[in-house]
Amino acid sequence: MDIEENFVALTNTLLNHLRTGEDLTLSLSAESSQFTRFNQAKVRQTGTVNDATLTLTLMWEQREIFSSFSLTGDRATDITTALNQLEDLREQIPQLPINPYLVLPANLGSSHEVHQGKLLSPDEVIEAILQPIQDQDMAGIYSGGQIIRANANSAGQRHWFSTENFVWDYSLFTTADDGTPRSVKGIYANSEWYQDEYSAQIDRSLQQLQALNRPIKSIPRGEYRTYFAPYAVAEIVSLLTWSVGIASLRQGSSALLKLYKGEESLSPQIHLREDFRLGNVPRFNNLGEVAPLCLDIISNGRWANALVNAQSAKEYGQTANGAGSSETMRSPVLAEGDLQPSAVLTELDRGLYLGNLHYLNWSDRVQGKITGMTRYACFWVENGELWAPIDNLRFDDSIYKFWGRNLEALTSSCEFIPNTDTYGQRSLGGISVPGCLTKSFTFTL
Repeated sequence: MDIEENFVALTNTLLNHLRTGEDLTLSLSAESSQFTRFNQAKVRQTGTVNDATLTLTLMWEQREIFSSFSLTGDRATDITTALNQLEDLREQIPQLPINPYLVLPANLGSSHEVHQGKLLSPDEVIEAILQPIQDQDMAGIYSGGQIIRANANSAGQRHWFSTENFVWDYSLFTTADDGTPRSVKGIYANSEWYQDEYSAQIDRSLQQLQALNRPIKSIPRGEYRTYFAPYAVAEIVSLLTWSVGIASLRQGSSALLKLYKGEESLSPQIHLREDFRLGNVPRFNNLGEVAPLCLDIISNGRWANALVNAQSAKEYGQTANGAGSSETMRSPVLAEGDLQPSAVLTELDRGLYLGNLHYLNWSDRVQGKITGMTRYACFWVENGELWAPIDNLRFDDSIYKFWGRNLEALTSSCEFIPNTDTYGQRSLGGISVPGCLTKSFTFTL
C-alpha cells in the first residue's frame, strides 16, 4: 500500500465532490510500527501495527464539523467510506451554531518533508536491547517505525511529513538489603541505533541502581541545593508549554502571566524556544499553517513571543504564527548552559540529585508555583558523590525563584526526551533540555 498515493487520491476525489460554499480540510495520521514488550528481561509480546486515520473537517456558512475514520488501505473502499462521511457531515452541519472566529482554508504554500532513519530489524532489536543488560531484572517497551502526518485543503494547499524513529522506554529493578524494591527508569530514542551509546547509558543506569541498594536517607522538609537531571527538567518544561498561548494569556489562565506582563523575570540563562530544526514533528498545524522554523518564547529570562493560532489571531487582533488549536509548544527546546555534565556532582557538592519528577501541577498560578513529587533515581549527594537514595518528596516552589534568582547553572549539553505516549497511536516529538542546578529548592513533605 502506498499511503501517500492513496491520500492524494482521497483528497482529489473529495474535493471534486464539494458543493458551492463548502470548504474542506483533510488530515492524515498514520504509522507502521514495531512494538516489543519486555518483562523480567524476556520478550513477552512483539508485533507490528499498520494504522491510518483520516479526519475530515467541513466548513459551510461560518459553521464547521469534523469526523474521523480508519483507512483500510483498499483505495476503492476508503473512497466510498470518505464520501459517505462527507454526506453525513453535510446533513449535520446546518444544526450547528455559527462560529464567528472560524478560519477558512487558505493556500499559504505546500511542503513535503521526509526523514529517513536507520532502524534495526525486529530480531536485531531484541538482541541489541538485551546484550548489555545480561542478568539484570528489566521491563520496558520498544516502539519504532515510520510515522506520517499529512494535511490538504480545498484551497489547494498540501503538506506531507514522514519520519522514522524509535523509543526504548525501560526500567531496571533491584531489591535493597532491607527487602525494598527499587528501580531506575531510562529512555533511549533516536532515528538510528548506536549500540555503544546505548550500552553506555545502561552502564549509567546500573551505577544508579547500585547506589539505590544503600539505606534510604530521610530528608526533612525545607530548602536544599538541588540538581535536576534532564528527565526532571523535561517534566517542568512540559508543564510550561501549556501556558504560552495567547488565548490563555489574554484570558488570564496562564501561569506565566506575570512574566508575559513584565512583572516578573527568570534568570538570564533561561532561553526557551519552539524549534522545528530537529525534524521530529511537522511544522504545519491542523489548519495546514506552517510555523516559523524557530521562535523564541522566553529569551534571556524575559517574555519574547506567545503562540498564536489563526482563530486566536482573529479573536484578539494578533498575527498568527502557525500554532496548533491548543496553542501549546510542539517542539520545545530549553537552551544549554556551560556546566559540564561530568562536573555535575562535584558542583552540587552537597544536596539533592533529582533524576525524575511526576504529578506536576500548578499550586499557585498567579505566583508561578509548581508542586509535584520526586520519582525513581533521586539521591542525597555528599562531597560530590551519590551518598544515599531518598524517600519520595513533595516540592512546592515558584519558577520565578528556582529558575530565577536561585538558578546557578545549566549543563552544556541537552538531552532529547521523547514523547512516549502510545495511547491510540505513537506520538511524535519530545523535549530537548539540559540539566539544571539551583542553589535552593523547597520541599514541603
